Amino acid sequence: MGTYELGVVAEIVSARTPLLLYDGECGLCNAVVRFLLRHDRRGNLRFAALQGTTARTVLEAQGLYRPDFDSIVFIPDFPQTDGLYLQRTDGVLGVLRELGGAWRLLGVLTVLPRFVRDPFYYIIARLRYRVFGVYVPRPLERAEWAARFLL
Repeated sequence: MGTYELGVVAEIVSARTPLLLYDGECGLCNAVVRFLLRHDRRGNLRFAALQGTTARTVLEAQGLYRPDFDSIVFIPDFPQTDGLYLQRTDGVLGVLRELGGAWRLLGVLTVLPRFVRDPFYYIIARLRYRVFGVYVPRPLERAEWAARFLL
């Protein structure tokens, strides 16, 4: 996928849109997305499943794409994908900072180095399907939330 495809995806969103790429088949990941939808009072966050076209295009543009990609990726300034993107615990903390309010306080965990934080992420990532299962689609709590998902 080249710059043209990325440009087409970028036209869907406004300037500076925080985008979270997540595992669309994971029960835990989808529960987290629903949590974020409820707590993102400004309605800024956008979401794209790793299995979708948007995520593939963005990851290929970053040189990160592989079929078995299993980390969340948070892009604070999509469509400026050639800039900052955050994975694993950096991504989680970035999303919490984006929520603002009391959630922003958890950003203090960035003082811990990745080699301390990320092992916990890897454990959860490895067990997520066994503990939370595969996502079973169900309607969103609010119909307007559907517009916040990129395919």
